Amino acid sequence: MLYPQQNDVRDVLDLSGFWAFQLDPEEIGERSGWFNGLPAPRMIAVPGSWNEQFQDTRDYLGLAWYLRETYIPRGWRGQRIFLRVGSANYAAKVWINGTFLGEHQGGHLPFAFEITDRVRWGEPNVIAIAVENKLMSTRVPPGNVAGGIVDEFLRGYPSTNFDFFPYAGLHRPIVLYAVPPTHIEDVTVVTEIEGDNGLVSVTVVQSDGGGGEGRVILRGEGVELGASLSFAEGVARTTLRVPYTRLWSLNDPYLYELTILLTQGGQIIDRYTLDIGIRTIRVDGDRLLLNGQPIFLKGFGKHEDFPIHGRGLNMPLIVKDYALLKWVGANSYRTSHYPYSEEAMFMADREGILIIDETPAVGLFFEGGERDVQERLALCKRQLGELIARDKNHPSVIMWSVANEPVPSNMIRRFLGGDVDEDKDALGASFLAELLNLARELDPSRPAVFASLMGGPPEWMALSDVVCINLYWGWYAQGGQLDMAAETLAHMLDGLHEQLGKPIILTEFGADTVAGLHSDPPEMWSEEYQVEMLRRYLDVAAERPFIVGMHVWNFADFKTPQSTRRVGGLNLKGVFTRDRRPKMAAHFLRERWAGAEAVTRKPESISSAPRDVTDEAPDFMDALQRMARKLEGISADPPTSVKFDVKGLGVYRLIIGPEGGRVEQGDGEAAVTISMDMEEAIKLFTGKSNPVAAVMTGKIKISGEIKALMLLQQLL
Repeated sequence: MLYPQQNDVRDVLDLSGFWAFQLDPEEIGERSGWFNGLPAPRMIAVPGSWNEQFQDTRDYLGLAWYLRETYIPRGWRGQRIFLRVGSANYAAKVWINGTFLGEHQGGHLPFAFEITDRVRWGEPNVIAIAVENKLMSTRVPPGNVAGGIVDEFLRGYPSTNFDFFPYAGLHRPIVLYAVPPTHIEDVTVVTEIEGDNGLVSVTVVQSDGGGGEGRVILRGEGVELGASLSFAEGVARTTLRVPYTRLWSLNDPYLYELTILLTQGGQIIDRYTLDIGIRTIRVDGDRLLLNGQPIFLKGFGKHEDFPIHGRGLNMPLIVKDYALLKWVGANSYRTSHYPYSEEAMFMADREGILIIDETPAVGLFFEGGERDVQERLALCKRQLGELIARDKNHPSVIMWSVANEPVPSNMIRRFLGGDVDEDKDALGASFLAELLNLARELDPSRPAVFASLMGGPPEWMALSDVVCINLYWGWYAQGGQLDMAAETLAHMLDGLHEQLGKPIILTEFGADTVAGLHSDPPEMWSEEYQVEMLRRYLDVAAERPFIVGMHVWNFADFKTPQSTRRVGGLNLKGVFTRDRRPKMAAHFLRERWAGAEAVTRKPESISSAPRDVTDEAPDFMDALQRMARKLEGISADPPTSVKFDVKGLGVYRLIIGPEGGRVEQGDGEAAVTISMDMEEAIKLFTGKSNPVAAVMTGKIKISGEIKALMLLQQLL
């Protein structure tokens, strides 16, 4: 689904602001005609969750009504007019001027209805939206699930099958938009790299399903390319070859401007412009490759959550969160556990943040009758299709996550001492395989994954293109025993890799932490314990090249149902508080990931820890830049250079000139060349390899002047 756009032939009217609002716990509104007017309304802000805007709505999840009146601009006559809902959580029905338009189930994704023939000109139009967020076992995500481990041990209020608050309401903008009678309905962009050239394949769908003509124009740094479109049965395809492409990457998230034109008799009848990044993402053995180069994901699981706003679109918060991601040295996050706003995706494109884009399928279980399971599967498929249709053109989106922590039935049975039913795990595997295969069918250009529950079946994990696993050794299991937790973690990861032979991302790991609570030695819930747990996990990962990502749980504290496990109704695993104040863990990660000294005083046990300049592959450039800074005050005229040729990472040159050292990426002349593979480079720059021994054993090869070995020793 295309994001609404305003230009010379399209227009958008944003209805964000105050709407009339009324709860309907008895569900009498529809038969009483509330879609024409509310009997006792109060004002509510849209977008925004209703739960924290009033004193009496925090835990209300039943039916509620929103009403708004608006004029349709006179200039829209002759256009096709649509009403678009950015997100209504969970189920919504929509009316205009008393006429029922339709309904939608599932929060977090947009839907639209055409209202061209139902609008009133020259007078107000009444828009009514009825929303409810009842927790039901057949929904995705589920709630009020009876029996099992949740019912026995983890029941909270409200009764969800997931560990975040079930915010309700209109969470994203409601807009009216106008488009020409024949218009661009959909655009799909797929990019490839061929040598120095980028290939941009564009598929355009126009609304009337017939023939016609158009044009595609790509503009960027020093380039303007065009190609004609010829429609057959409403579809046209073309491919542009972009010479000397400026690739979209973490350090240079360059966006080209792609404009699609529909023409008729030589006149432009519609246009749509989107920013695209030319890049590739693929899995190769144990590596995750962006533009053919290995990457390591450093980041978080997150939530769309903030006081009062709830899950409502909060533009200043998006800006702040991306600034904090950069500050802490992160390069990625997962949209746990639902699709985030379109505005957040646009920001990721611009800022060079990689996204694992996740559906709302959290807390899935495979109990109940076949009809219930098939109903959940159908919902998951529809939501996955809607997500891919919305986000397919974002270069920042590198994976589709079809589920988070699907619950293995036999794990629960073993925990409760029940009989094991192997058919249930087979059913779960079949369910997940259908979703993963659908994602690959809809978008073959990105890996398809799901985040596995700690202790989940390896047979399930094997279905994923990259093994994503949530692990909490040291918290929910082996709490307080960090040495034992690190040993268990290492043993488990080695076993999984030996069994599955795929790259692994730790998509969750962390510890609840009360901001300001301190303990020496570290104890659970203290800031020191959170830091030490994160340190152990990162150290274990740094020793295993098959680990291609570490996502801390969580970026910031977030609201949950009330329970004995959640102090103040909050999950406190954030490295930032809910209002974005850094805990000690944020400063630790900043040191670890960004190489920046913390700005606050920390206990000696933390500040004196060795700093690994490159415990992950993509930090290699940063490590060389640190080397260059060590050369301040040292000059060479004429300049000399050392070339680092690292298999799997590329070629870099450390150049020593009249003004000290600098680093350049790419091949070129050098006085000496130092060659090694990526694994050895990671060991070398994390202090886990002796350079002399590595040279003597052939793991590092040096050609050129022998003094390079002395230089290497000095710099390391």
